[in-house]
Amino acid sequence: MALTHLIYLHGFRSSPASAKARRMAAWAAGQPGLTFACPQLPPSPLDAMALIGELVAGWPAVGAAVIGSSLGGFYATALAEQPAHRKWRAAVLNPAVDPARDLAGHIGELSAWHDPALKFDFTAQHVAELAALTPPPRLTTPLRYYALIAKGDELLDWREMLARYAGCDGEVLEGSDHGLTDFEDHLPGVLEHLQG
Repeated sequence: MALTHLIYLHGFRSSPASAKARRMAAWAAGQPGLTFACPQLPPSPLDAMALIGELVAGWPAVGAAVIGSSLGGFYATALAEQPAHRKWRAAVLNPAVDPARDLAGHIGELSAWHDPALKFDFTAQHVAELAALTPPPRLTTPLRYYALIAKGDELLDWREMLARYAGCDGEVLEGSDHGLTDFEDHLPGVLEHLQG
């Protein structure tokens, strides 16, 4: 299957300027004919999913894929579980499994990792939106997914990720970290899956 369309979804407080997002953009730039999107996602999860939906409107049922990191992995799963996208390939990188629970303690004014001058308000309404977006506990087709999970993730529990993405293709890293600073080493496996 030829990969014709790919969207990358960054994590909480992250941006298209993250190392992984820039690496995927560089790879995509070298793929003739590949449509690539990597939006700056708004703080509101409902707004984020609406933006993602607008960007992928008209993308094919076969040949498209989504890759997401951390909270972006949660969004990627929510997208890939929508009926129109159930043939898409998906890759999740240290994916958030229950962000409504995990981010409930982060309500307030926050800044972006890559630009501390960029401030935004994260609210109880946003937490409620995350809860409402939570996909069903069972993935429709686990083998469509590639889960890259680091035991060294300092923010999320790798055991919870592994249980959520049981039966999926992927790799469990003995060390690494939440940001996957060794992403380059594991990119070939991710790309092989996405290109199916």
